[in-house]
Amino acid sequence: MWPQDPSRKEVLRFAFSCRILTLMLQALFNAIIPDHHAEAFSPPRLAPSGFVDQLVEGLLGGLSHWDAEHFLFIAEHGYLYEHNFAFFPGFPLALLVGTELLRPLRGLLSLRSCLLISVASLNFLFFMLAAVALHDLGCLVLHCPRQSFYAALLFCLSPANVFLAAGYSEALFALLTFSAMGQLERGRVWTSVLLFAIATGVRSNGLVSVGFLMHSQCQGFFSSLTKLNPLRQLFKLMASLFLSVFTLGLPFALFQYYAYTQFCLPGSARPIPEPLVQLAVDKGYRTAEGNEPPWCFWDVPLIYSYIQDVYWNVGFLKYYELKQVPNFLLAAPVAILVAWATWTYVTTHPWLCLTLGLQRSKNNKTLEKPDLGFLSPQVFVYVVHAAVLLLFGGLCMHVQTTQAVLHTGHPLGPGRC
Repeated sequence: MWPQDPSRKEVLRFAFSCRILTLMLQALFNAIIPDHHAEAFSPPRLAPSGFVDQLVEGLLGGLSHWDAEHFLFIAEHGYLYEHNFAFFPGFPLALLVGTELLRPLRGLLSLRSCLLISVASLNFLFFMLAAVALHDLGCLVLHCPRQSFYAALLFCLSPANVFLAAGYSEALFALLTFSAMGQLERGRVWTSVLLFAIATGVRSNGLVSVGFLMHSQCQGFFSSLTKLNPLRQLFKLMASLFLSVFTLGLPFALFQYYAYTQFCLPGSARPIPEPLVQLAVDKGYRTAEGNEPPWCFWDVPLIYSYIQDVYWNVGFLKYYELKQVPNFLLAAPVAILVAWATWTYVTTHPWLCLTLGLQRSKNNKTLEKPDLGFLSPQVFVYVVHAAVLLLFGGLCMHVQTTQAVLHTGHPLGPGRC
């Protein structure tokens, strides 16, 4: 059981209030503001909807727009279209587990309505647990309960919070990532590896988390050099790094292999309902029943890279267009904050950064009292993580999503105790 911690209870209470308010506002604005008719994925409803289904759609339909439609579609029908493989299976599987708990209501509700209820309830739970996990992580890394508490509150209040409420995978990914980071700080390396691997099955950018494992294991290696056999420790380090990278990358590799079996091997196509076949014809979506896609013939057939390039135009500087200036302005506050935090940390701890966080001072005999808060030496790897996400997001991703990526992937912000 969790220890009794007043600040943790306050975080839970605040996260609960924020989520209730978010759900109420989305229901209100979904009712009074007409939906924007964008060229987004919008599959037809195959099952008839009754009064209760319409009520659920009215109350929770605001959680199902944009990319949420992909997750709901995958949970209901599976991976039928090629571009569905941009969305990893962890969150749809969680939704299916949630719908199983609603099985007694299936006579009253359609599967779509059960999925919407699962989205609202599961993301509600994931969000609150993620806020608590972030608070606990902050206490371990920052050594400053007050700043850890404020970090959790800002996590709840961030504008990117909308991604944690809607039918997106961000809330589950944040919970798994923050929990994995906390386990790693407690020295439970393989529990952390398992949680990071599950997170990679939820979102592809979980692969970046391998940096935390590599840094932690290298720290252990250098700290043991003077006490134990160096050659034996080096062998142990190499084995640990290999197992960590293999375990973390396994969900990604298995998902790519599953896509290969569906689109590149003969006789593996699944039957598709006629309305969804017609949608594929009308919109130009590729299904497994068509010709083999070009990525099947690559030396390394990765459907994920192909989809990001062809369907979402993701690539180096591809998003740098004049019409995207508003989106760059939208992402500017979080980009400036991360850049400023990185600069502050590097200028404060130049030697620590030059030695990749493995040595605090040129003279280990004259170590000063560790800094608290954001300037703690333990924060180094988190600063690097944020800087890498910012650099990659700014150069290769749709820049307005950088805010959400940093919000759920980088937990600790600047400040002092």
